[in-house]
Amino acid sequence: MRDVLDELTRRLAAGEPVAVATVVATFSSAPRPPGASLLVAADGAVVGSVSGGCVEGAVYELAQEVLETGLPVLRRYGVSDDDAFAVGLTCGGTIDVFVERVEPGALPGLAESVAAREPVAVAVVVEHPALTGERLLVWPDRVHGTTGSARVDAAVVDDARGLLAAGRTGTLHYGLDGQRRGEGLSVFVNAFEPPARMLVFGAIDFAAAMAGMGAYLGYRVTVCDARPLFATPARLPFAHEVVVDWPHRYLAAELEAGRADPRTVVAVLTHDPKFDVPLLEIALRADLAYVGAMGSRRTHDDRVARLGEAGLTPADLARLSSPIGLDLGARTPEETAVSIAAEIIALRWNRGGERLRDRSGRIHG
Repeated sequence: MRDVLDELTRRLAAGEPVAVATVVATFSSAPRPPGASLLVAADGAVVGSVSGGCVEGAVYELAQEVLETGLPVLRRYGVSDDDAFAVGLTCGGTIDVFVERVEPGALPGLAESVAAREPVAVAVVVEHPALTGERLLVWPDRVHGTTGSARVDAAVVDDARGLLAAGRTGTLHYGLDGQRRGEGLSVFVNAFEPPARMLVFGAIDFAAAMAGMGAYLGYRVTVCDARPLFATPARLPFAHEVVVDWPHRYLAAELEAGRADPRTVVAVLTHDPKFDVPLLEIALRADLAYVGAMGSRRTHDDRVARLGEAGLTPADLARLSSPIGLDLGARTPEETAVSIAAEIIALRWNRGGERLRDRSGRIHG
């Protein structure tokens, strides 16, 4: 829903009901992840996508029906499905799409929380004989709405907060009365957690390119450098934040405050021992998604030796991506940023970075 949230908020504020179609489950090589949404307004306007084009027409027609009737629908599209064959899910995957009518006033506080980077989840019943379409908004410290069943509410709120803490969107399954083991009740939880952070250290031309790439990928990008002459917003226009501080001191403070977490990626572009060694001592002992450092192989060997002398273990050092990035033959700052981003993505999904043409099997998943 995040991709249609601005238009959704605008329409609801104007008193217009809309239909929202959301991918709630994917199977095999699906083109869009759970949470991808398509909004259809009463005037026929459409925003968003659930399949990258494969089944948009069919979902659009279904959304128009739901907008008129108000009855929510869970529909599966896939190559094993006759209807899906007709509309052509050409990627070969299968998606479950839940289509609901959303009324003005139905999502109080959602847009405000997302804008304020406050974690919030929308939990909607997508499968149940009587509760389909019931919705809860769940924050870490409060709840709005009800499914109509106190037992179901308790189970969903507890589990939705778990997904929200992990930054995950997904479908929960229960027995008809909210039993932890059972079937018949499915609840889709769309987690709106704050964007993951990318911390770039070293305000050089490579940092400017890396900030642009990180912002494009959806990270909240901070560039930090101890030199005020170089660490300026004018030189780093794509960074959300530019900080003048010693890198190791800044990272230690962010970790202490809980603002750097297991989703945070760190790119150390300083390749200067007085900056990067104290910084990497802290980064490699922390629970972070990625730690990479720029430099030649000679610089890398010297850096590893210094870090070993500082007491880092072989297991700590194994977490360091250095020299940084994948072997793409990158030369320019922009190409190097692509190389680093590619490594981050490959590690996130546990892939090797090979050419797809040289691989067999599934592309996604």
